[in-house]
Amino acid sequence: MHRPEQPQICMQTRSILLIGPRGSGKSTVGKLLAKSIALPFFDADVELETRNRRTIQQIFAQSGEATFRDMEAEVLRELLAKSPIVLATGGGAVLRDENRRLIKNAGFVVWLTGTVDTLWQRIGSDPVTALRRPNLGVGGPTEIAMLLQQRESLYRECANLTLATDGREPAEITSEILQACHHS
Repeated sequence: MHRPEQPQICMQTRSILLIGPRGSGKSTVGKLLAKSIALPFFDADVELETRNRRTIQQIFAQSGEATFRDMEAEVLRELLAKSPIVLATGGGAVLRDENRRLIKNAGFVVWLTGTVDTLWQRIGSDPVTALRRPNLGVGGPTEIAMLLQQRESLYRECANLTLATDGREPAEITSEILQACHHS
């Protein structure tokens, strides 16, 4: 019986991590990627909400951003201890030095990007975002642009690969990540 050859995970790494802003496709691409290389997939935001029995929006409102960031760092540490995995991090996970060190040392890091218009459209059309994530406020696209500007150098610091997701299918992005991993 002939078995199809499985794509190889990045040769020198334990896990594949997806970083980037909300709406960049981390969860969608992460699920496809994990399935294609037979690794478990984790979405750090979903794990955080499950463990705390509250949405991120509720945590922000009831406990504040600093408490949320503490919880986020703990979840990140625990998930990365399960390697090898495919992990979609929260958009702001890169804000803390400790998290960036963990991310960079955990495996092959892919920064998924998108234009402000693309991110705004995706965020606006995702009902989960409206119910479970902190509101962007009245700033809309302006606020997205500000967050991207604040976080760009942090994403860049962590990334082994940067991929624009605008107008691209998740399967195409997944394929490109697998090719890059194979050649790293």
